[in-house]
Amino acid sequence: MPIISLDQQTGRVKVNAFEIDNRILFDYFNKLGATERDDQFHRALYIGVLALMEDRLSSFLSKTSNDLGTELESLKLIFDMKKELFYRSAVKGGLAEEDIAEFLIEFFEKQKLTDRVELTGERAGNIRRNKTGDIVCHLGADGSKRIAIECKFDKSIRLGDIRSKDIFTKKSDTAWSQLLEAQANRDGIVGIIVFDVSLVDNGVLNTVQDVRFIPGIGLIAIIDSQKGDYHNLGIAYMLARDIAMNTQAVDLDQNVLKVIVNRLIKDARDMAAVKHLVLNSVDNFRQILAQIEKSILLAEFNQRYLLKFLADGTLSKQDLLDFYSGEEVKDRFRIVEREILELCT
Repeated sequence: MPIISLDQQTGRVKVNAFEIDNRILFDYFNKLGATERDDQFHRALYIGVLALMEDRLSSFLSKTSNDLGTELESLKLIFDMKKELFYRSAVKGGLAEEDIAEFLIEFFEKQKLTDRVELTGERAGNIRRNKTGDIVCHLGADGSKRIAIECKFDKSIRLGDIRSKDIFTKKSDTAWSQLLEAQANRDGIVGIIVFDVSLVDNGVLNTVQDVRFIPGIGLIAIIDSQKGDYHNLGIAYMLARDIAMNTQAVDLDQNVLKVIVNRLIKDARDMAAVKHLVLNSVDNFRQILAQIEKSILLAEFNQRYLLKFLADGTLSKQDLLDFYSGEEVKDRFRIVEREILELCT
């Protein structure tokens, strides 16, 4: 039986009895008195629906803050503050690690994996006083094999390709060095370094684009945390997991492995891009359809006035005004335009 039902006569939404297993919701309502919970639930539901309708939370908060009063304005300030804090180097690392860990936990559930996520960025590992390797993923039921993940939301980190490295310059962290360091420090069979598209060196972004496999070093994934887009990390993780689970003490041909993995990355990236192409195509089709409808309406409108002119030999001033302004066509197109916008929504 569905949770939500609608009463079409009264225009009311009915919510049947249900339970939610969510720690955030539980902690929030647990802090409220029993008499306050129903009212807060109604507010949360209303605000959440408006946010979904607006699609983008920041835009939604900006547009509705005056209507919903000071509480919503406070929520907007909190959202803006969190966004500002994200870009401050002192805290963005911790926020990134937590968000990525949450994504991985949900990702494992969807993929029905028994892997376990461990946040390790606050403590040293095998290397003395070294905390590199923010997240360790223990694979399978026994968890004996590990993937080390380093989160680097930092524009100062270069790629660090060994072919361009000058060992006589001052030591600095690079993607290559952090991948190797994370694996050594956390006993990782494979390493992944994660960058955010808004906080990554242009050289890294141009080289990696989405996901890149570097034989013998690890994988690089670029995400967009502000849009909640972590699919590149999902691609990188599954590739890293396949490598880790199938690693054997044999002499692998690195060139062949590179060819296979890079093809897998390309195919996975192409599949992820299909959704964006479809959405863009829908918008283009709407525009094309709208232009066709405009042309049809204008042809009918112009034909009617042409026939009137041919029959009467002239047009009155009112006819000329109506023909010039075309308000009738505008009104008819508004109806058609609404129908077009409703397509594929």
